[in-house]
Amino acid sequence: MTVWRYLGILFGFCCVWSASMAQKPFRVMFYNVENLFDCRDDSLKDDDEFLPETEKRWTHYRYWRKLNALSKVVAAVGEEHLPDLIGLCEVENDSVVFDLACRSAMRTLGYRYVVTHSPDERGIDVALLYQPGCFRLLGTREVVVPSLQKGFRPTRNLLYVKGRVLSGDTLHVVVCHFPSRLGKTLVARRHRLLAAHVLRGVVDSVHADSPKARMIVMGDFNAGGKDEIFEEAFPAEYHEPAWETKPEGIGGSYRYRGIWETIDHIWVSPALMDVRNRLHTSDGKFRVAAFPFMCEPDKTYGGVRPFRTYQGPLYKGGYSDHFPVTVDFIWRFPDE
Repeated sequence: MTVWRYLGILFGFCCVWSASMAQKPFRVMFYNVENLFDCRDDSLKDDDEFLPETEKRWTHYRYWRKLNALSKVVAAVGEEHLPDLIGLCEVENDSVVFDLACRSAMRTLGYRYVVTHSPDERGIDVALLYQPGCFRLLGTREVVVPSLQKGFRPTRNLLYVKGRVLSGDTLHVVVCHFPSRLGKTLVARRHRLLAAHVLRGVVDSVHADSPKARMIVMGDFNAGGKDEIFEEAFPAEYHEPAWETKPEGIGGSYRYRGIWETIDHIWVSPALMDVRNRLHTSDGKFRVAAFPFMCEPDKTYGGVRPFRTYQGPLYKGGYSDHFPVTVDFIWRFPDE
């Protein structure tokens, strides 16, 4: 079955199923899509690495092949229902997100999107795709991390989005991509702590207006779950739902030199962990989506690793060097 036909069948099934169920999962997904660049030269950004005439030979064929490969991942993660929200990082600009949502094999799925325009030197941004039938957009803004003022290279802006879900709740969402670890140097750590302080400002401002706010913060934090940056970024009551059973042979969302790490996270406010609320989740709902087609053998360290698009200059034709992560929520309609 082709990707197009599979996505079409899935979309039709989801529409019928959603209309007939008073209670269903609300699935949130985050995915670092590994350098989703277009094939055009942006004179204001350092994007020469991903052009047709350079060493990586990033052609239109490879670009569209990657878009349709990412569509396959979304369909697989959706299973019997589509992800309602999809946070993305390492997207170059609005054009690549438009191509993914509206021109690739995903175009039948009805996603809309918002995307940042960050000062990052390579031009990479973060974005949020959403199902308008399940998430009514109320507002969005970018939050700048003042890297240059603090002596660092520019990094990605945070994306704040507010919407209304079918339970009647207002949902606050932040998508982020924290600065790289750069060999785990002290400078890199200070830069990520700066991003964490900025994120904490967003979280605190939301709760100042609405103490019981329903808030989801997702992203590539370039840090494991016990890193101190999370103490800086979130109040103590915030929670990352615990894993469900880990897939066999998969120890995280990212693997570097044979070591598994989960550096892609989805954190939630206390109200979303309260099962008495119409919209809530619980421990055991966090998952790393690592389907066999997204894996390749790790010939150096054994086991498997994410099947990526490039390894250095070598084109491999895979999906990403990260696995997507998801959290399922339960919502009930207001009249229940």
